[in-house]
Amino acid sequence: MSQLDDAVSRYNKLLETGPYRDLAWAEALHERMESGKLSAGGRLICPFLRPNLISRRQYDSLVKTGETLISAIDRMEQMVLSTPALLARLELLPAEKMLAAIDPGYQALEVAARLDSHLVNGHLHFVQYNADSPTGAGYADALGELFWDIPPVKELRKKYSLSRVGSRKHLLHALLKSYKQFGGSKRPNIAIVEFKHAYGSSQSEYELFRDFFRDEGYQVEIVSPEQLEYRNGVLRKGAFEINLVYRRLGVQEFLIRFDLTHPLVQAYRDHAVCVVNSFRSELAHKKAMFGLLTDASVTAKFPAVERKAIRDHVPWTRLVSATKTTYADKTIDLPEFISQNREKLALKPNDDYSDQHTYLGWEMDSAGWDRALKQAMRSPYVVQERVEPVKSVFPLMSYGQLEFREMQVDVHPHAYLGKVQGCSTWLSAGHSGFSSAAGIVPTFILDSK
Repeated sequence: MSQLDDAVSRYNKLLETGPYRDLAWAEALHERMESGKLSAGGRLICPFLRPNLISRRQYDSLVKTGETLISAIDRMEQMVLSTPALLARLELLPAEKMLAAIDPGYQALEVAARLDSHLVNGHLHFVQYNADSPTGAGYADALGELFWDIPPVKELRKKYSLSRVGSRKHLLHALLKSYKQFGGSKRPNIAIVEFKHAYGSSQSEYELFRDFFRDEGYQVEIVSPEQLEYRNGVLRKGAFEINLVYRRLGVQEFLIRFDLTHPLVQAYRDHAVCVVNSFRSELAHKKAMFGLLTDASVTAKFPAVERKAIRDHVPWTRLVSATKTTYADKTIDLPEFISQNREKLALKPNDDYSDQHTYLGWEMDSAGWDRALKQAMRSPYVVQERVEPVKSVFPLMSYGQLEFREMQVDVHPHAYLGKVQGCSTWLSAGHSGFSSAAGIVPTFILDSK
């Protein structure tokens, strides 16, 4: 049994047969979440009673491989911006292309980003790059503070050395560095721009960031796009003049509701405001970006270390179309290959903000898969090789009782200016089966004492 398995087993036993069978501590934890408004729609964002534990070696691998992959994605984006044929393979909307053509005024293509990974033992696969408006880091930081001092974690810390990895300060540093490159010379007024939260009693994750930025001495407001005005070269919400926008709007989500005459776009085009992430981040956000990365003919001149990271850690991906391509160095007819290899393939919408479904071939019959393929041929979809999900048993409190459930574990390293600084973990029932239990848990790094 590995040290990690031993720690998880020890933690679970503390709850099952040890001194923490009385769940008064868990009720207190939930009350602290409620008072901190760490809930959505009346449900806690974390119904679980254990943090996700990863080893120091696993975290170091996430950092090293993640940063190498981000470097390769940045290189690909630069190629895409100067090569219309590659840009076409990302299937951007016309308005998205127009926004991507505007220079944001600072260097980084993604100031803040999140990689979605499956991490098991020594194996690491990245299945998605959230480059548009990544979430989770604020909640993970807040949960980390709450979980650090709960009794079973305190007990575990007697035997093991645990470390927390926070993101808020790294995000603020990245925002300010980008603003300085943009030409900002004074202390900026910051607007966190997002759509109004659907649940009035819940706390948006970005209220956590707002409060942290204010504690650091900045004037900060959360602003919905309807409240923005642009006049006399200044973007504002009422009397609040805005120098720096932390954009929490997905580009496609924004374009469904507004056009390119919106005040935010006008101010961005005029370089009257620094917008982070820039609208160029949509290039990397499209899942078809992994189609370019895993096409050896496109990456042939990339540094060897980047090509190796892609080969070892990124699943084969292609934009679905009636074309020929390569798989395992062989030429294939793509639709025919997809049809005949259902068991090892998934079909995913090119953009997460669409309302289209993900189809997992190994959970479908042939007729259903062929219908899914027809759908994918009509609208932007990618086909991606299957990556086995990582599963682990987590405790939770349900109606006052202790339960243990096997959950799918997705570890999300968060990166700022290309450097991985902390991570969050998302637990779910996976695509198969129904479970009301899903949510973020904090991630702690485990070392020997």
